[in-house]
This record gives sequence, C-alpha cells and structure tokens, in this order.
Amino acid sequence: MVHRSLRNGAPTGTESARSKTNHAMLKPSQNPPMLSSWVSNISDLTGRWWIAHTKARQEKALARDLHEHGVGYFLPLREKVIVSGGRKRRVLNPLFPSYVFFCGDPEACRTALATNRLCQTIDVTDQAELVTELLALERVLSQGAIVEPLATMTLGRRYRITSGPFSGLEGPVVRVGNASKIALKISAIAQGALLEIEAGLLEPID
Repeated sequence: MVHRSLRNGAPTGTESARSKTNHAMLKPSQNPPMLSSWVSNISDLTGRWWIAHTKARQEKALARDLHEHGVGYFLPLREKVIVSGGRKRRVLNPLFPSYVFFCGDPEACRTALATNRLCQTIDVTDQAELVTELLALERVLSQGAIVEPLATMTLGRRYRITSGPFSGLEGPVVRVGNASKIALKISAIAQGALLEIEAGLLEPID
C-alpha cells in the first residue's frame, strides 16, 4: 500500500539549495546517525516497518526529523570522496537515494508524512524479510565496510560467508574480475549493496 504525502508543493528555491548543501557537503560528524541513537541495532526497534520515499535530497533531513520525534529509523549511508574547490572531502551519502526505513505505530507513519519531506510511504508486506535484510546491511555498514550499490537484481547462486567479521551472512555472489562480491538485497525496493569478500571465505548454499 502506498500513502501519499499529507502536504503538497515542491520546495522553494532556497529550500532546494539548502537541502542540496545538507546532502552533499556535510562532514561525516555532522550527519544524522544511520540508526536511531537510542538502540544498538535494528532488532531493538519495535513496531511495523515502512519505507519512506522522500523528495530529492531529503533523506538526511527526514532522519533528523524522525529522530527528534522519537521515531525509529535506519538510513544506510556510504562514504564518498568528492573534490570541491580543489580539495578532497569525505562525505556520507545515502546508499539508496530517496529511501529511508522507519519503524513504529500508525502515528509514526503520520509523523513522517507530516514532515512534508516525503513523496509517499511504502507499506511492507513481508516484514520479516525486510528486517532480516536490513540487519545484514546494518551489520556490514556499522563495521565500516566499503560497499557499492547493486546495479541489478538478476543474480546467481547463493553463498555463505564462513568466517571473519561477517561470518554467517548469505547472498548471491557476483564476480568482477578477480574480486568476489556478495550481494545484500533489499527486496522491497529492488535494490541492494555489494560487499567485496575473499573467495576463500565463501561456501555455496545447496
């Protein structure tokens, strides 16, 4: 089920410029936390999960609003190096542009919509699948692993990581040159992330 935003209207030119600055130029320390600060991991959040489809470059602002209102959320972020004014800067950008995952009761959904930062909310039918997939992604990102967006959902055989910090994680494996990368899918938005892993740490799942 899709819920439309409670308010209509595009941001003004000033708001648009400010949101672009917030999105691309914040120092890592100035970003909202990827996960609500009052929990240690996604499994600590209770309630129903929704997916917020945000207006352009509103992911971080929405995360701040949800945090201020006590609504649990998860905003996957990845580090990127940009060049500005001849200087290199590290920034954290959303791994999935225009998507924020949040959790709670129907009032939490209304709170998200009332921020005027959403195009719509997406109701998640398979709650267990989403939580499992988000937990795997959170585990990887919280340990500072470098990931890249998954370009396609057409993948091959599934493998399991047998040892190391990500032992037990499962997913299809993509091979790029000599590198093996395991795919961490988020099925509800048909997107995902790729984590490079040593081939020797992978075992096929029958």
